[in-house]
Amino acid sequence: MINLRAIATWPQRAGQRLVTNFNLHEISGSLGDLGTLLPIMVSLAVAGQINLTSTLWFGGIWNILSGVMFQVPMCVQPMKAIASTVLSSSMTIEENMSAGLGCAAIVFFLGATRTIHIVGSYTPVAVVRGIQLGAAASLIKKAHDLIKDLEWTITASNWSDNYTWVLLSFIFVMICYRTRIPSALILFLIGLIFALVRMFVTDRDLPLDRPVAAGHYPDTIIRPTPEEFRTGFANAGLGQIPLTALNSVIALSALIDDLFPDRHADTATISMSVGAMNLIGCWFGSMPFCHGSGGLAGQYRFGARSEVSVVILGLFKLFLGILFGSSLVGLLQVFPNSILAVLLFISGVELGSAARAVNNGVTEEWKQRENWTIMLITMGAIIAFSNDGIGFLTGLVTAVLLAMQRLGPIQWCRCVIDGIKMLPYNWKHQDAFVYRKASSDVKPIMDADDTRRDGLPKPVTTPSSSSASDTPVATHPQPSSTTQ
Repeated sequence: MINLRAIATWPQRAGQRLVTNFNLHEISGSLGDLGTLLPIMVSLAVAGQINLTSTLWFGGIWNILSGVMFQVPMCVQPMKAIASTVLSSSMTIEENMSAGLGCAAIVFFLGATRTIHIVGSYTPVAVVRGIQLGAAASLIKKAHDLIKDLEWTITASNWSDNYTWVLLSFIFVMICYRTRIPSALILFLIGLIFALVRMFVTDRDLPLDRPVAAGHYPDTIIRPTPEEFRTGFANAGLGQIPLTALNSVIALSALIDDLFPDRHADTATISMSVGAMNLIGCWFGSMPFCHGSGGLAGQYRFGARSEVSVVILGLFKLFLGILFGSSLVGLLQVFPNSILAVLLFISGVELGSAARAVNNGVTEEWKQRENWTIMLITMGAIIAFSNDGIGFLTGLVTAVLLAMQRLGPIQWCRCVIDGIKMLPYNWKHQDAFVYRKASSDVKPIMDADDTRRDGLPKPVTTPSSSSASDTPVATHPQPSSTTQ
């Protein structure tokens, strides 16, 4: 039965949470994922592969809505596998949006039909880690391409963009790597100052569009042709699907249960949220967005403990989008490649470091070697062809062939049949499944005085009708996989 009183008082309760949880730690936490967002967004905007106004508008709106809806610092970040392929292959904005639309439609369907767990159960983990590793290598390669023409010698023409700034920026990021200092934001502000000096002082004669403070709104409608849709989805979108299903949905739900036990987020709801963001925004040229466990961990690490952090970030994006919009592209074109390359390089390193979990829980040496083989082959195919779809399919074929060799044709066929038979059961009983606590270096540790040991106060919460602790852990068997 619908609780009309709860609906009527929801705006008041949401406003109370925002006011009560507002503090400097939330502001710091809002910057925790900028190291991924800034270099990818800037690179795509400069290359004309996204509409910056639409990206700032919709990115801000999704930040605010997802924060208020889930009541946790739910990040809104780029679809990195798509972005890496689009950048490395120099795709058009129509092909980029096609990749986002195709991926979003499938992810939304998986959430609406509550079959998202099926994808996670039947996709080999090594293939997903290989996609992450391949996307990371593509970002690192793109970072190298940005600085390959720079020089060590500092002159009047390259004072803001040379190898010295590459070295200094890299050293600064490494010094701040295990601290809460927002190194990405600091480097971005330094680069922004350099760009402003070049645009308005030293290089005033450059034919660049100046930032215009006015009312900007999404005025671009993307109409990809069937050929552009096929190219974009097959080359960039296909490989993003398992990555989104596992990292942006399933792993994210597990991390929310871990960090915020009283704020359980259902995987179907997260999946439909990811789909809806792109099924709306991509038609206007907005960068393909998703949620993600890494982004949430980063924001939590820098102090985010409630939805206040992402609401603050969303309002700031909207402010920039409305006031300046795409007129910032001219300024971004003189943004130092030396700083941008370091940010992009570190983003690639962070993304690639997730591949270390490929053998988590695996004790057999032969299985560890097999996982590494599948992961490296997947990564190699992505790098060789600059195509996530080819990498994904190559990894799947490799996993199947290795499983057939290990099990034998007859046993492999039995496993396939058993896996198919388990499909209806797993779909029917997925509500009984809840993630157990996963090991994490950002676990919320509570003292007896109800204060976190990291010195940050516990976020104010409102009563919830259900939580992760109320849901029983599943006892049904896991599906048989043809590649396990």
